[in-house]
Amino acid sequence: MTIFRSLAEVPPAFGPSVVTIGNFDGVHVGHRLIMRRVLEIAHERDLTAAVLTFDPHPARVLAPDRAPRLIMTVPRRLRGIESEGIDAVLVLPFSLEFAKLTPEEFVKRVLFGTLHARVIVVGEDFRFGHKQAGTVETLRALGAQLGFEVAAIGAIERCQERVSSSTVRRLLAEGRVSRACRELGAPFALEGEVVRGQGIGSKQTVPTLNLASPNEVLPKTGVYVTRTRDLDSSRQWRSITNVGYRPTFDGEGLTIETFLLDSLADAGPHRIEVSFLAFIREERKFENAEGLKVQILHDVGVASRLHRRLEKLRVG
Repeated sequence: MTIFRSLAEVPPAFGPSVVTIGNFDGVHVGHRLIMRRVLEIAHERDLTAAVLTFDPHPARVLAPDRAPRLIMTVPRRLRGIESEGIDAVLVLPFSLEFAKLTPEEFVKRVLFGTLHARVIVVGEDFRFGHKQAGTVETLRALGAQLGFEVAAIGAIERCQERVSSSTVRRLLAEGRVSRACRELGAPFALEGEVVRGQGIGSKQTVPTLNLASPNEVLPKTGVYVTRTRDLDSSRQWRSITNVGYRPTFDGEGLTIETFLLDSLADAGPHRIEVSFLAFIREERKFENAEGLKVQILHDVGVASRLHRRLEKLRVG
């Protein structure tokens, strides 16, 4: 997948293309449905499948006090888009100057003039341009003038609730990572460097990998069944992860600590991805380290049983 970071980077000969536009935070199943429609049209008409997204999130510029915390970092968002088979992504820097473009200016300068769109695929409630004045009908009217088509895709619902990035954020804040997984179409995951902890686990309870993640959105504090992957190799392990403040040891600052259920065999990983599969329990304070260790071993048993069930489902 080709990534452009500005309008100037897009070559004059780019396209013609099928384009969808959005923030795509989380790259959830609704986003994936739209991108798959982009691909279908691109294959049918021999066009380039393209995505236009923004960095920073427009709300960070226009209403920073109301801007949402992001489910994904930009690199993870791009990998999610790439996993759907998209040919090219334009990550457009969003600024106050750009926000002043009228709907007509946005379409003529960016979608038609730079990306050479022949088909534009958006959600049925898509809004764009200065003060979000543009609608799907605005796009269709401009398409009639300039010579492109518009396809509007309806929203997806799960459990009688619309799939959205806001819904995913709420589910993660509630610790409902299994449901979030269904909304995302893949497990919610954190990635980053393995950093040195305070050594409490290796001395008093069980040794863990301490993850330093740049992610803005984290799951609710608690203990989770997880899967851990070494980002520098093909190694992966069944695991359990605690997101919290280590109240038994009067910890300061939130930590993400992962205990591997499988043997490391070789040297420990330097960079990991932790995928959250299910919530086990709330984080709580124990009387002493031994009490916490007993609980951790119980959690390991719960996690091991769930991992076995998941493995049977994958084989079946």
